[in-house]
Amino acid sequence: MFAVIRTGGKQYRVAADNIITVDKVAGEPGEIIAFADVLMLGGDSPLVGGPMVAGASVAGEVLQQGRGPKVIAFKKRRRQNSKRKRGHRQEFTMVRITEILTDGQKPNPAPPPRVKAKPKPAPEQVGETTEAAGSGAEDKPAKPRARAKAGSKPAGSKPAGSKPAGSKPAGSKPAGSKPAGSKPAGSKPAGAKGAAKGKKK
Repeated sequence: MFAVIRTGGKQYRVAADNIITVDKVAGEPGEIIAFADVLMLGGDSPLVGGPMVAGASVAGEVLQQGRGPKVIAFKKRRRQNSKRKRGHRQEFTMVRITEILTDGQKPNPAPPPRVKAKPKPAPEQVGETTEAAGSGAEDKPAKPRARAKAGSKPAGSKPAGSKPAGSKPAGSKPAGSKPAGSKPAGSKPAGAKGAAKGKKK
């Protein structure tokens, strides 16, 4: 069974043992309070109020009275030398719903005892433990293998950069080759021809 209540201008759907946070309501922790504004009752035979359900109420136990996180309200009017900074923390009440009442019933002044859930026992793994115990006695720790040294290499191996003795460097050329910029001996410079023609004239 559930109910829809109204408090602090807001509506909440609640059921037994639900914990809700509402706007501040008068009451000390451990005290029982009643919410009389019930808008709807749900369950096997739902009942909708018009706007309230007559004779229905919801009882709850106050768990905590506190304040929420701080909200900064900063306002500035530019070119007016005006600034305002204010902080606000909304007060709230944490309530645990104890019972939903109908037909004008009154809430129980003493909160009902809370039943604590028992932790589930861990499953026993008998077979695995016995096997592990037996295997531990038989198995012996393996000896660590000797790691080869990083610098050691086989005797016949040669370094990667080695080349055969008869090989020549890549940039070497045959002995009879001439440089690319060389010209034949009988050739004259380009400016020499023009000078010779000028003398003949």
